[in-house]
Amino acid sequence: MNSEKKIHVLVLADDFWHPAEVIERGLADFREEDILLSFIHDAKDMLNAELLESCDVIMNCKCNQINSANTHPWFEPGVTEIGPRELEAFVRSGKGFLSVHSGNAFMKENDCPEYIAFVGNYFIKHPPRCEMRVSPVGEHPITQGTEPFTLRDEHYELAVTADDALRILKTESETGGTQVGGYVRQMGKGRLCVLTPGHILSVWQHPAYRRILARAIRWCAGRL
Repeated sequence: MNSEKKIHVLVLADDFWHPAEVIERGLADFREEDILLSFIHDAKDMLNAELLESCDVIMNCKCNQINSANTHPWFEPGVTEIGPRELEAFVRSGKGFLSVHSGNAFMKENDCPEYIAFVGNYFIKHPPRCEMRVSPVGEHPITQGTEPFTLRDEHYELAVTADDALRILKTESETGGTQVGGYVRQMGKGRLCVLTPGHILSVWQHPAYRRILARAIRWCAGRL
């Protein structure tokens, strides 16, 4: 990939519990000169093969719903243009996928099993919003130079199903215990990253978390 080329990130956002406005406002002043962001709400009808090919990284910030006004499933066999198989092929071809907060809110019992297998986790629960400590685990380019910091957010508990998931962040709170806050996977020629914080606006605006997001994008794009 040409190092002078901007990283085109297609952000998929908007579901009933996670309105797109939070992410869009949170990234409104995202001043990373090498990163170009664009947004889609209705990924079921707007995301197609041509659009997928035009971007370097997909950032998914929505659960299995069409949008905040239409809570029918996003992934519907025979209807949805781009499904989990196409997303996985996109990554394996050498592209990147970043799943943030509600991108990891797919439940084992009633959501898309193909997406769960692709991303490598399913959602269990979270306590009411609380103070949550975010800390790096081991050494990784995404968290390089990151010191532990505190957010007020939904403290997600995930079941990680991918055997190859490398933990890079942990989250801790009095009500939620210690949980996986982030992990990465190598998939074919491409890369996938999962980050769990991101429910409220202040999280997206937190300097330490924004730095992690920017580095996660670069890592997924093969720039780190």
